[in-house]
Amino acid sequence: MSWLAKYFELAERGTNWRTEVLAGCTTFLTMAYIIFVNPSILAATGMPVAAVTAATCLSAGLASIFMGAVARYPLAMAPGMGLNAYFTYSVVQGMGVPWQTALGAVFVSGAAFLVLTLTGLRRRLVECVPPSLYAAVAVGIGLFIAFIGLKNAGLVVAHPATALALGNLHQPGPIAALGGLLLTAILLVRQVPGAMLIGLVGTALLTGWGHPPAAQASLTAIGATAGQLDIAGALRLGLAEIIFAFLFVDLFDNLGTLLAVSKRAGLLDAAGRIPRVERILVADSVATMGGALLGTSTVVSYIESAAGVAAGGRSGVTAIVAGLLFLASFLLTPWLGTVPPYATAPALILVGALMMGHASEIDWRQPAISIPAFLTLAAIPLTFSIASGLALGLVAHTLLTVAAGRARQINPFLYVLTAILLARFYWAPAGQ
Repeated sequence: MSWLAKYFELAERGTNWRTEVLAGCTTFLTMAYIIFVNPSILAATGMPVAAVTAATCLSAGLASIFMGAVARYPLAMAPGMGLNAYFTYSVVQGMGVPWQTALGAVFVSGAAFLVLTLTGLRRRLVECVPPSLYAAVAVGIGLFIAFIGLKNAGLVVAHPATALALGNLHQPGPIAALGGLLLTAILLVRQVPGAMLIGLVGTALLTGWGHPPAAQASLTAIGATAGQLDIAGALRLGLAEIIFAFLFVDLFDNLGTLLAVSKRAGLLDAAGRIPRVERILVADSVATMGGALLGTSTVVSYIESAAGVAAGGRSGVTAIVAGLLFLASFLLTPWLGTVPPYATAPALILVGALMMGHASEIDWRQPAISIPAFLTLAAIPLTFSIASGLALGLVAHTLLTVAAGRARQINPFLYVLTAILLARFYWAPAGQ
């Protein structure tokens, strides 16, 4: 085991096997909802629920293990929320594209990702993001996942007049979530190992158990979607706009997640760069292609990985443990289906709170720095899109730096990216 500990740099990162396993379990439990949510969304395309459930478990498991073993980062992966909705409601239902052809478009976007990675363009994109936006993305994603937690807990609800309002605190779900929030916070304050996982399980016990889903994952069921993608059809129909949408959202969502998790875990090098970033980007590209082959929408890095990082995860072992649990989900789906969203809410809220500390790394006295940073951190939760928030911040950074008379300080690649982002904002349909 010593050579494995050396390979994953456990000592150098200040972690150990026990901590990594607990972190992996925490990450898995905070994102296990995707096993049931993803099939329920993709089912509207006509895809068999049992097959998509199996594809979700397999793609998340294999991609997370690949990320952990090759890139050695605590980033778990699974079919992305938002992209699965775009796949279903915009592409298949809205444009009348068969789901097999839509899967072909997802595969092509993954292949394009791989080409961009191997040519070094994605690495250049990561490196041209200014340090202030690294911190802003971390804060914005903290607000984003905290909002998701508050929403899942029923503590924040939709309101026709004010958009949002305080939920009904007399309901058992919000009460249990508040109890779990207090329990987890106390455990964190007292520095109890595995505080996030203990709090999550404790909240689940408070909320009680639901009913298992009707559709179970099975290796035989996956044949209905695996290998059914129509790449030729996607290219023949000229689905350039759809492929670009998959490419753009995946690119910036993954970039934002990568920056935030790396920042939170303290994995940036002395120059503020992400070590082994090429391996991370290759793993991301391969995961998207593999997911399409298995029969699911774009596979992405999950921001819920920050929960595992908050639990102490610092190496690829965290992602591998989460991946193994996804593979085991073929047997665990009945049990996992009974864990209500209230149970994971306290972990998400507190992870968001812990990520607020990065706001101190932004020089708020300099408008050319503070305004792009603010737009980024505010837009991520308010637009419900990591990609949109980061894009707004990058455009604002470029324009304000030029306005300040420091045009030569900007990476030339960032000018090209800014032009692309401006075009995207102009031509993209509302809500995308």
